[in-house]
Amino acid sequence: MIAQQGYGAYANNKILTASPAELTLMLYDGAIKFCNIAIVGIEQKDIEKAHNNIVKVQRIIEEFQATLNPKYEVSKDFDNVYTYLLQRLLEANIKKDKEILEEVLKHLRTMRDTWKEVMTLAVKEGVKKNA
Repeated sequence: MIAQQGYGAYANNKILTASPAELTLMLYDGAIKFCNIAIVGIEQKDIEKAHNNIVKVQRIIEEFQATLNPKYEVSKDFDNVYTYLLQRLLEANIKKDKEILEEVLKHLRTMRDTWKEVMTLAVKEGVKKNA
């Protein structure tokens, strides 16, 4: 019990002290985690588990979509990708289709990995500017 409270406090502190870039990475990681849990739910024929976790992924993607800044041209491309992923998640949830979730998972991993790479490059650029 105490260990769980300690972990909860650590996790909460991690979120509260994270930069916007780190929060975005955490959201991608969360979406990937929930998508994996939904796949397990389908495999176990646990419809509620699958549904609840697909909805969690949808909410994260909706948050990404809602926070896009339209002043950047690339935001239109991201909006299209997020709309596609939301459509696929809806279809996966209706059909309880593991293959669709695996497709979504592949896209989420690619986007997360690209985001990590951007974060790494930004840090390196920041170091160069400060040197």
